[in-house]
Amino acid sequence: MNAPFGLLLNTDLAMAVGGGAAVGAGVFLVVRELLPATPALAPALRRLHQDRRLPGREFRRRRRLDWLGGLARWLRPPEQELDLLGRTPEQYALSILLSALVGLVAPILSVMIMSAGGVRPPFAVPVFASLLLAAAAAWTAHRDVLAKAERARREFRRAVCTYLDLVALQISAAHGPVQSLEQAADICDGWVFDRIREALHIAQLQMRSPWEELRELSERIGVPELGDVGAIMQSSGTEGAQVHDTLRSRADALRDQIRTEALARAEGVTSRLDIPGALLVFVLLGFVLFPFMARV
Repeated sequence: MNAPFGLLLNTDLAMAVGGGAAVGAGVFLVVRELLPATPALAPALRRLHQDRRLPGREFRRRRRLDWLGGLARWLRPPEQELDLLGRTPEQYALSILLSALVGLVAPILSVMIMSAGGVRPPFAVPVFASLLLAAAAAWTAHRDVLAKAERARREFRRAVCTYLDLVALQISAAHGPVQSLEQAADICDGWVFDRIREALHIAQLQMRSPWEELRELSERIGVPELGDVGAIMQSSGTEGAQVHDTLRSRADALRDQIRTEALARAEGVTSRLDIPGALLVFVLLGFVLFPFMARV
């Protein structure tokens, strides 16, 4: 009787110890979550000293593409366009490399399919086709980056036009130059105003003048109109000049410039549409003249 009783006692003791340990661990986790945790300094320092050219999300992804740094330096990527799009040179190099690989592999797969059907082209044909298609795909990827950057730059300029009006309104409300820049950027949403708010926040953290940060941002992304905002507000902050009328006139001039460029692009598109229209006339003329020519 002693052996079963001892085994039962050991089992009850083990269950009691296990239950107590589970309860203790639960109490420890609850207390740990309720107490204020020590802030992690490393992520905070990385956020404070991150590369100003990159948004926060892109900065966190940068380390994943560090192995493409050599290829990116060899390709000489368009830095202003990439900074405007929020991309890194490594991401640009990766897009070029993937496009070239797709162009290189596509003719080989086509030849394999043709060979399975019994058609075997000469060896030189897939080789030259692969090289040509790889170069064309890489060039297309490069041109796509430039086209997207041009559209983003036009959108940025339109947003800067709105930003000029908002800053002028803040100035007319008797706010200071720094406060006017910050409050005008907080009014609107969108990626353009996110970049402006980020630049102003970095200037505040690094104890720099906001117009200097805006001017540097305009040079990095190739939008000089944003630098004009910084220059106008700098004259207000250092010389005490009245800048409300200057901001309004600069916004009107920029709005007229954007309208003129939009009309020029529309005229260019319209002129290109004349070519297919003329070809359609010749096709219809051929359909009309074909019966008479067939009788002759």
